[in-house]
Amino acid sequence: MDYDELRLLEGIPKMIYDELTKNKKVNTLLKMSNIMAVGRLGYNDHGKTHAKIVANNAIKMLKILYKKGIEPSFMRDCKGSFEDSLVITLLGAYLHDIGNAVHRDIHHLHSAYLALDIVENILKKYYKEEKAYQMTTEVLHTIYSHSEGIMGLTIEAGVIAVADGTDMTKGRSRVPICKRCYDIHSVSAASIEKVKIKEGDEKPIQIEIILSNEAGIFQIQEVLGEKIKWSGIKDYVSVYARVEKEKPVFKEINL
Repeated sequence: MDYDELRLLEGIPKMIYDELTKNKKVNTLLKMSNIMAVGRLGYNDHGKTHAKIVANNAIKMLKILYKKGIEPSFMRDCKGSFEDSLVITLLGAYLHDIGNAVHRDIHHLHSAYLALDIVENILKKYYKEEKAYQMTTEVLHTIYSHSEGIMGLTIEAGVIAVADGTDMTKGRSRVPICKRCYDIHSVSAASIEKVKIKEGDEKPIQIEIILSNEAGIFQIQEVLGEKIKWSGIKDYVSVYARVEKEKPVFKEINL
């Protein structure tokens, strides 16, 4: 898989990313998240691969919005830098699902309290105490609000929520989406061939999705559509899809 944005990280974001990937506690929580979510519940991937994909896509969308003149919330509200918002997005995206290690139910809440010490300990190495605490609360907000039904109140939270929904290629079939069923959810998920994030014309972010068949529309609406609905950045995102064998013209999906 191509983690293009993660490979481009420099300075403090790169050091924090390297620390996250080597952190024993983080790696263990991601491993246990898959044992719980995949092994015991039959859900799709919530481990390290998912964490990297979400972090990569969230950073890509944050950069697009910033390029289009939309200032991240930590910059606007707390007089931070773009790099600060990048760090918040990276930490929140990478750690958003670690709460699955406790239970799938209210996993966003489990993820937030499990992430607290991890985030504080990392940020205190690079920032003065007050700023580290400020950034910690912003990271926890992104984690807590990534689930449907909880409105994201920052740009950083919004890109993480949407990025979470973009990891649906073939239903994240690195592992089965559902071991115990063969229904519209599994059929639809299996038809997602490719997801691409790019700068849009009418809206800043354009998500293009290639399907093997039209069943994938259900997955787009029910998974990605719900993430966008509650992200707080709905007005900045458009979604287009086309079936692989059809003419290479994407059709907009109304979510």
